[in-house]
Amino acid sequence: METRILGRSGIEVPKLTFGGNVFGWTVDEAQSFTLLDSLVERQLNFIDTADVYSAWVEGNQGGESETIIGNWLKRSGKRDRIILATKVGKPMGDDRKGLSASYITQAVEASLRRLQTDYIDLYQSHDDDQSVSLEETLSAFDSLIQQGKVRVIGASNYSGPRFAEALRISEQNGLARYETLQPEYNLYDRQAYEEQLEPVVAAHGVGVINYYALASGFLSGKYRAREDAGKSKRGQSVVDRYLNDRGTAILNALDAVSEEHRVTPAQVALAWQMKRPSITAPIASATSVEQLDDLYNATQLTLSDQDYQTLAEASAW
Repeated sequence: METRILGRSGIEVPKLTFGGNVFGWTVDEAQSFTLLDSLVERQLNFIDTADVYSAWVEGNQGGESETIIGNWLKRSGKRDRIILATKVGKPMGDDRKGLSASYITQAVEASLRRLQTDYIDLYQSHDDDQSVSLEETLSAFDSLIQQGKVRVIGASNYSGPRFAEALRISEQNGLARYETLQPEYNLYDRQAYEEQLEPVVAAHGVGVINYYALASGFLSGKYRAREDAGKSKRGQSVVDRYLNDRGTAILNALDAVSEEHRVTPAQVALAWQMKRPSITAPIASATSVEQLDDLYNATQLTLSDQDYQTLAEASAW
């Protein structure tokens, strides 16, 4: 498995991140354990989750994904074989939210308990909290690193100017800096990242682990007609957002490249992102070992420069 470095951290990860939002949502604990074992076997050992996963499910309160991962870590004893990323900041009920120093200190302890570990490899701001100064947030993260509870920090859902400002404040004050950024990015959703964020991460050597890498499944080719909306719970929103002239052009280009390589459109969509210089490891999820094999095969696919250009032109914004 080819590995890459998370920003300037020295931490090596595979070139695909596994999204742990499915744990406790679309897969139960037993199937989650099977997936986690399979991920380690395939050297896809970079797992991204969040404290809030999966609070949106009826009957859940948040923390379900971390709890399942923690139970697996206790059973398997494989903590040293995975790179574990989680996040803080999304509302967890009552006044538990945001990026104040006091809340970060409280939230990290809750995550460590659920994960049944004494350290987190990558701890990320899940949202930009503009009610708190960046210096307060970064100082709190820096303290966690000094205590050995966190190895490196990252950010998600920041604008380009705010992310650049956070990097400046870290440098100015001698604080730990965000080594990674987690933005929305895929063949369809390109503009916001490429215009605002990519120049910043490229200039500062920041790693990028982008979410919605398959555009909620659209880039797998699963949704090609309005009637396909019924294929999943989120199908209607996927069709409404992506099934248009540009989306169809992207699917056609994916089909052409995937047929040439005898692989799936999803593998090609992910391989295109892995080939982009600023992307470290796109995030994708699976609910079965068969789907996991598709993700693994994407890491083994090398697109030609012409393949890359064909997809870039079809998805141009």
